[in-house]
Amino acid sequence: MPVLRGALLATCWAASLTWTSSAQADAGFERCLAGLRGDALARGVSAATFDRITRDLQPDMSVLERLDYQPEFKLPIWDYLAALVDDERVAEGRAMLARWRDTLGKIESEYGVDAATVVAVWGVESNYGKSFGKRPLLTSLSTLSCYGRRQPFFRGEFLTTLRIVDEGHLQPDRLVGSWAGAFGHTQFMPSTFMRIAVDFDGDGRRDIVDSIPDALASTANYLRRSGWRDGQTWGYEVRLPSGFDESLAGRKSKRALSQWSALGVRALVPGQGKAGASAQSQGMATDAKAGLLLPAGPQGPAFLVFRNFDAIYSYNAAESYALAIAHLADQLRGGGAFITPWPTDDVGLSRAGRRELQTLLVLRGHDIGEIDGMIGSRSREAIKAEEQRLGMTPSGRAGQKILRLLRDDKR
Repeated sequence: MPVLRGALLATCWAASLTWTSSAQADAGFERCLAGLRGDALARGVSAATFDRITRDLQPDMSVLERLDYQPEFKLPIWDYLAALVDDERVAEGRAMLARWRDTLGKIESEYGVDAATVVAVWGVESNYGKSFGKRPLLTSLSTLSCYGRRQPFFRGEFLTTLRIVDEGHLQPDRLVGSWAGAFGHTQFMPSTFMRIAVDFDGDGRRDIVDSIPDALASTANYLRRSGWRDGQTWGYEVRLPSGFDESLAGRKSKRALSQWSALGVRALVPGQGKAGASAQSQGMATDAKAGLLLPAGPQGPAFLVFRNFDAIYSYNAAESYALAIAHLADQLRGGGAFITPWPTDDVGLSRAGRRELQTLLVLRGHDIGEIDGMIGSRSREAIKAEEQRLGMTPSGRAGQKILRLLRDDKR
C-alpha cells in the first residue's frame, strides 16, 4: 500500500516539522525572556518575582495577528460611531452618572474634568466595566516583547507589568485585558498606570481593575495631564460655506475663531439645524484656537475642535476615537445626534442592530458563533454569502441595507 504509506510518511514529516518549529519557537522565547531578566532587575523588579512569573509563561502567537488591525482606522467613521455611541451606551452611561454622582463630583473638583467625559471614556473603553478583555497581560506582552514589530515598546510594557505585580498593586490573575496590554475599567497601558493611576478610594493601592473610584479618577488625572481645560468645550459641529477650501482642515491646523468666522464657518445650533451668527456663539473667546475636523470629507459633518479634543485624542491617538468619546459625552449631557448626515446611503448599525443581523444570519443556517453584536470574521463571511445570494456585491459589511433586506426576505 505505497500510497497509504506515502501519505503516512508525509503526515509524520509535517508533524515533525510542526514539532520542530514549535520547539524552536519555545527555545527562542525562553532565550528572549532570559535576556530580559537583567533589564527587569535594573528596573527594580525582584529576581524572585521575575523568576516566579516567567517560569511557566508560554507565547501566544495569535496576538501578532492583531498588530496591524485597529478598527479606528479600518472602519468607515459612520460604522465606528454607530456601534460606540448607541442608545444602549447612552442609557447605561446616564445610569452610571447617577450611581457614581458623589464620586464623580469629587473627581471633577480635584481634577477639573467633567463627569460626562470621564464616564464616556469608561463606556467606550470597557462598556462600563463589562468588557475588560480576556487575554492575560503577561502572556500577551511577553509574546510581543519577543516577536513581531515594536518589540522595544512592548518590552517596556512587559517590564512595567512586572513592576506592577512586584509592588503589590495587582496580582497577575487580575491583569487581564486587550491583546496589546491595556487593562482595567478605562484600559490603561501598564506604563500609563505607573505614571498616572491614583489611589482615590484611599485603600493604599492603585487599582483600576477592582476599584471604580480609582479607575475614574485615574482617567480624569490622565486627561488633566494631557492638557484638559476645565470649563471649556471639546468642540462643536459647524457648517461650511459653499466652495470652502478643505485644505484648511486638520486637527493641528488651528486658527482663531475669529479667523474661522471670517472664512464663513458657522456653528450649528443643536436641535434646529441652523447656522449661528458666528463660531463664537458657543461661548469661546474669539481668539481661542480651533482646528477643523472633517472625518468624512467636506460633505459630511464638520467640527471645530479645541484643546480638550486633543486631550481626548491622546488617550488613543485616533480622531475617530476622540470623536466617539466627545459625542458620547455630549449625549450623556442630553445632546442629540449630529445635525449634518453622513455622506452615505447605508449608515452603520448600533449594537442592537448588529445582534439582530447576526440572529437573521443564524436563522439562515450560518455558523457565526455567539450573537454578541461583534462583527467578526465568521459574521462577515456570512454577510458576504447573503449579499451574493441577494444579488449584491459581496462586502461583508454590517450596514442598514443588508439588515433591511434580510428582514424582508421571506426565505
